[in-house]
Amino acid sequence: SVQRRLNRMLNSSHDHKLLALMDVEGFDPKEVTVTVKDGKVKVSAEHEEEHTTARGKEYNYRNITREISLPPRVSEDEVTYSL
Repeated sequence: SVQRRLNRMLNSSHDHKLLALMDVEGFDPKEVTVTVKDGKVKVSAEHEEEHTTARGKEYNYRNITREISLPPRVSEDEVTYSL
């Protein structure tokens, strides 16, 4: 399950500087945007699918946005992320 994978990542990480883990399963890495500004990390993801059916076109759209405040004394320049 996704929760078990996240727990394994947390338990195997010896990096005590980990701020957050986010599940962006179902989103292509090109659909995920991470910005660091004004002491906050903002993660946004958008996904749109178009399907043609007998009745015409149907669209599925999903998006998520999360914003996390950086801890005190953490510089925006120190923030890294990986997908």
